[in-house]
Amino acid sequence: MAVTLATLSTASSIDLDSTNLALVGGVAAIGVVALALGVVLRQQVIAAGAGTDRMQEIAGAVEEGAHAYLRRQFRTLVIFVALVFVLLLLLPADSAGVRWGRSGFFVLGAAFSAAIGYLGMSLAVKANVRVAEAARSAGRDDGMRIAFRTGGTVGMFTVGLGLIGAAIVVLAYRGDAPKVLEGFGFGAALLAMFMRVGGGIFTKAADVGADLVGKVEAGIPEDDPRNAATIADNVGDNVGDCAGMAADLFESYAVMLVAALILGSAAFGSYGLVFPLLIPAIGAVTAMIGIFITRAKGGESALDAINRGFYISAVISAVLCAGAAYLYLPGSYGELSSPNETVAQLVGDPRRAALLAVVLGIVLAAVILRMTGYYTGTDSRPTKDVARTTETGAATVILSGISLGLESAVYKVVTIAVVIYLAFLLGGSSVVLGLFFIALAGCGLLTTVGVIVAMDTFGPVSDNAQGIAEMSGDVDGEAAQVLTELDAVGNTTKAITKGIAIATAVLAATALFGSYTDAWTSTVRGIDEGSVSADRVADFEQMVNTQIVSPSVLVGVLIGAAVVFLFSGLAINAVTVAAGSIVHEVRRQFREHPGIMEGTEKPEYARVVDICTRDSLAKLATPGLLAALTPIIVGFGLGIGALAGFLAGAIACGALMAVFLANSGGAWDNAKKIVEDGHHGGKGSPGHEAAIIGDTVGDPFKDTAGPAINPLIKVMNLVAVLIAPAVVTLYLGSDGDQMVRWGIAAVALLVIVVALVITKRDDVAMADSDSEPAVQRA
Repeated sequence: MAVTLATLSTASSIDLDSTNLALVGGVAAIGVVALALGVVLRQQVIAAGAGTDRMQEIAGAVEEGAHAYLRRQFRTLVIFVALVFVLLLLLPADSAGVRWGRSGFFVLGAAFSAAIGYLGMSLAVKANVRVAEAARSAGRDDGMRIAFRTGGTVGMFTVGLGLIGAAIVVLAYRGDAPKVLEGFGFGAALLAMFMRVGGGIFTKAADVGADLVGKVEAGIPEDDPRNAATIADNVGDNVGDCAGMAADLFESYAVMLVAALILGSAAFGSYGLVFPLLIPAIGAVTAMIGIFITRAKGGESALDAINRGFYISAVISAVLCAGAAYLYLPGSYGELSSPNETVAQLVGDPRRAALLAVVLGIVLAAVILRMTGYYTGTDSRPTKDVARTTETGAATVILSGISLGLESAVYKVVTIAVVIYLAFLLGGSSVVLGLFFIALAGCGLLTTVGVIVAMDTFGPVSDNAQGIAEMSGDVDGEAAQVLTELDAVGNTTKAITKGIAIATAVLAATALFGSYTDAWTSTVRGIDEGSVSADRVADFEQMVNTQIVSPSVLVGVLIGAAVVFLFSGLAINAVTVAAGSIVHEVRRQFREHPGIMEGTEKPEYARVVDICTRDSLAKLATPGLLAALTPIIVGFGLGIGALAGFLAGAIACGALMAVFLANSGGAWDNAKKIVEDGHHGGKGSPGHEAAIIGDTVGDPFKDTAGPAINPLIKVMNLVAVLIAPAVVTLYLGSDGDQMVRWGIAAVALLVIVVALVITKRDDVAMADSDSEPAVQRA
């Protein structure tokens, strides 16, 4: 179907009446209530017992290392934020107010994302020891409650800041709010990607290094205090899984709202500017309910209790969203205050269609929860099959995990594709309406985000609680088994939340794909007729339609897919290099200080934390530049059609790659848990060593590269939306403007090439240390 400049409509003419303004104000008020509840939950967690002196000493070291890392990371990221703030001011905008608002709210989005990450980390490092103490003194149910409410605190801050930020923009900018929110979403996504990559490199470098030297070479337990990397491993869980994932889910929240408001204002007018805010506001209310009702009953497992709380909150969300749709939206498309004539001519009930779209998203979240739990849970057949392969060596463990990841990626991505297609069909003959319903499906999925964040934070908090318990030696017997169970449940909940985050990334990116079209068509319509000839505009429209079937689109698809592969390779290699440094350092300490193994000398924990911090921050820039600059290269260098293909390739490849990496890593991790529970030879057996190898391979899969793909594809889509007006303006300009366009692409390409060369040079220059094991197996 040919693209025309009337495909979408601008939203600047939309205004909000007093009723709509009151509703948006109510959304902001719900955000404030969510923040207040977050404070209450935080106080409840802090009020719990903090354990023995030894447990508190270990927890204090973890907390100190986590704060030190994030401080250094934020100092690095401030430079990127300042640079992008200036660059956004240079991009075209409808007015000076929109230009400054976009840049200003970019900073606010970045600040909110950083704040969510910091809040998640700062509470998690205090909750870890409290969960361990609760398991020691009170039992499983209290430990589970503290861990889940720690996550609930972060969930409330996530939805609260997301609602407040979006509501403020809508109240201040009305019809121009979608354009300003592009900056808000971009800031959140960019910071989340950096925090995901940096934190992921830190946590997995420490984890892999600790396992390879401690468990494999020295034959000591995973969290044995004699291993100098144990503190760094626990620090990494907090800065990677807690801070990184919290920021990731916040940016998913923000970016989905950006896409929904851009398309909603085009499809539904003022209704489309408000309704997408009502859905996540309802989600905030149901998240409050879900967090308080999640507790194990009787002999119920922790995972069953968490799943039950999720399903109940999802059902409540669906019911309340039905009420919002039928009470707020009009009964026919003709009543919409939308300037889009195609939409106004449709016959049907927008209330029913909008509700179905939201319910599709809620159902998708529930299906992903079940599907991910099946492929990664300790009680499921696929993970048990991976654990069984430990009897035949590390090679079969790795092969079985890769096979599981590849297969599960197909089923999950096909499920997401079905939901996208069904939501699009709700739009009938209107492309923009179909895209808006896809965005609404994403909003529906995010009604559960408060509970999702709680589920995700539950994982690293439980993992750290077990680590602190083992390092201190003060928790044993049944309490130690409780923490092992919670840790295994946490592995599954982390995999589930990664799957849901991937789904939000695909839905948001698909909706932003439509917003990208709006960006360049709106630019062409807004150009002064006297400055560009009608023939030139006609040539441009013909060029776009020609590019849809030209090789340039396929070239864009291939480049987009290739960027996902290169990004993943850089992230995994960064862990490999950093983990090598940790291995050499821990070996050195064992070799030069034999008293460590005898228990008479304390390892140098701080030195390993410093190495992880240094290496992770050094590897941060190149993946970030790749995400931000490749859309600029393709857009300015190859054109609008190629950039559309680029986005399509990145979305498709990114979805498959992210699920593959997350599920393979999750299955390997829980397969190791199964072996450590006494199956297939148990701890210390050859099968256990094979399981450890599989787990170390899976660590950068599931906690570094896989999760970072989510913000990657959203960053690239938002960059495309932001630069589209500039690409069109330069294309329609003079021959000199064409030179400028190609020059921008060339400079961006040069920056990436230089960054890649420096990265490879640094890898080769990694310290050359003795590769022999420093100690005999214990």
